[in-house]
Amino acid sequence: MPATHLTNHHQAGRLAGKVALVTGAGAGIGQGCALMFAAQGAAVVGCDIDSAAAEGTVEQARERGLDLRMVHPCDMTDPAQAQRFVDEAVALHGRIDILVTAGAIPPHMASAAEMDFQKQWTPTIRGEVDVVFLPCQAAWQHFAAAGGGSIINFASVNAFRGSSNFGMIAHCAGKSAVLGLTRQLAVEGGPLGIRANTISPGMVRTPATESAGAHEGAKREALLSRIPMGRVGTPEDIAWCAVYLASDEASWVTGANFTVDGGVLAK
Repeated sequence: MPATHLTNHHQAGRLAGKVALVTGAGAGIGQGCALMFAAQGAAVVGCDIDSAAAEGTVEQARERGLDLRMVHPCDMTDPAQAQRFVDEAVALHGRIDILVTAGAIPPHMASAAEMDFQKQWTPTIRGEVDVVFLPCQAAWQHFAAAGGGSIINFASVNAFRGSSNFGMIAHCAGKSAVLGLTRQLAVEGGPLGIRANTISPGMVRTPATESAGAHEGAKREALLSRIPMGRVGTPEDIAWCAVYLASDEASWVTGANFTVDGGVLAK
């Protein structure tokens, strides 16, 4: 059954007592994780560069009676703003236990031959790699001081395969970089009790993928033909995996990648 809503058939309270930071919590996977984590008992502090989107997430949380705060506007490509986000969360709750780096700037889609280095390549890499590294770096000292924590970063199935439907040269490079970055975080963090893992989603229906036209016409049919389960994912599909990685159930899981893609990489 598609996990299109927060449901009560899963064990509740799996993140009770934990403090979770979620970047990009204004929409898409970030919003799905923020709301799911709060529903599972975490005190959530999210951020987003889009203040209107951030307030929309706060309103959804309020309607559900969930504990969720937002810092906005907050740009994760700026080291000072990444540090401000983490420091405000620590000032509010005294510590952090979980960091989910779901924030990303929509990548420029162009082929290798057509990719403009300054206008397309560089902002895509910043928007997919810097936005992961900077909040991880800002949170690191707090995790180390507390004796550990869980970092959840997002790669993609496109770290493992290219696309014949879209020009993804920069996107594939950026998401592959996130895999390597996270493995190194796991190695450096292991002795400190800091776990770091990645989730690699397949095509998920979000405002960003909708605006790119991924769910329309021939592109939609081409995408669905590659998915054995016959549908695109939802933010909640990804958020359930993130809940596991953030929880004590995953206390011996680090440096791993979890593919949540409806079976795309199995074909």
